[in-house]
Amino acid sequence: MIHQTAIVHPGARLGANVSVGAYSIIGEHVQIGDNTEIGPHVVIEGHTTIGRDNRIFQFCSIGAEPQDKKYAGEPTRLEIGDRNVIREFCTFNLGTIQDGGVTRLGNDNWIMAYVHLAHDCQVGSHTIFANNAQLAGHCHVDDHAILGGFTVVHQFVRIGAHSMTGMGTILFQDLPPYVTAAGNTASPYGINSEGLKRRGFSSEAVMALKRAYRAIYKSGLTLEEAKAKLEADLAKHPEYQLLLDFLAVSKRGIVR
Repeated sequence: MIHQTAIVHPGARLGANVSVGAYSIIGEHVQIGDNTEIGPHVVIEGHTTIGRDNRIFQFCSIGAEPQDKKYAGEPTRLEIGDRNVIREFCTFNLGTIQDGGVTRLGNDNWIMAYVHLAHDCQVGSHTIFANNAQLAGHCHVDDHAILGGFTVVHQFVRIGAHSMTGMGTILFQDLPPYVTAAGNTASPYGINSEGLKRRGFSSEAVMALKRAYRAIYKSGLTLEEAKAKLEADLAKHPEYQLLLDFLAVSKRGIVR
């Protein structure tokens, strides 16, 4: 159902059973998949594609121009996957041509109020962003990561899969997979053990990841020596692959 006060551009493409709440505005280049619910007072603009079965709550701004002074009106994009919950007052911006030209949010994410996804951010699936988590431009967040409330992430920072931040964390460097971090600025505080158990990791796998954490952070080894140690044990502990892949592409250095 489209509320009589909503404004939907004739060029917008809405799937089956899409609902649009009162006073919401849907722009010309917007595509919305089946069964997605748009609340009242939502603005969706730009070249924005939204998948199916999403819920977008009131007062969100989706697909606005990037907050980048270099942006000159290029037709960059925002892509949102399926089954996401996006709560009140979230702001998701388009990409820029200085990067890949697209900001992405994957599937099955739980995005709480006042979250900001800046231009060119790449967010995976099954993540949780608590209230006021903020990503600057060009950040990457991998699957199953959890950002605590008021987490602030510097531009170009990468956050690994299954990692977690505490409330009020400020990240200037990359956060490896499985690791919990907190503080201003962020420091590592061990493995996200409880989250891993909830996702079906065995006790043996969790113990192996604790050993990997000690190799990286507590052993006195250089990072290259720690990586070599993980590679030597990879056949026995395939869960190390995520860590090794992440460390191979990290450019800002990891939280220490």
